Amino acid sequence: MSLLAWIVLGLIAGFIGSKIVNNTGQGLLVDILLGVVGAVVGGFLFNQFGEPGVSGVNLYSLLVAIVGAVIVLWLYHIVMGRRVV
Repeated sequence: MSLLAWIVLGLIAGFIGSKIVNNTGQGLLVDILLGVVGAVVGGFLFNQFGEPGVSGVNLYSLLVAIVGAVIVLWLYHIVMGRRVV
């Protein structure tokens, strides 16, 4: 998969994951970054359970990426929520 495809998939997964986790986005760059990381995490987790991971820009890969993005965003909010400002 090309870098542009990872960015597009990450943006979509990060945006949808942000809406699921806290109903607001984190910003374009953070959504892309967490979405791409989520796609990698989701692909890894799905492979551990015997299912294929992210294979391209398709609906199944988007579902895998969204699951991973939700996990990554949930962890992100746990870590960032504990910081004292």
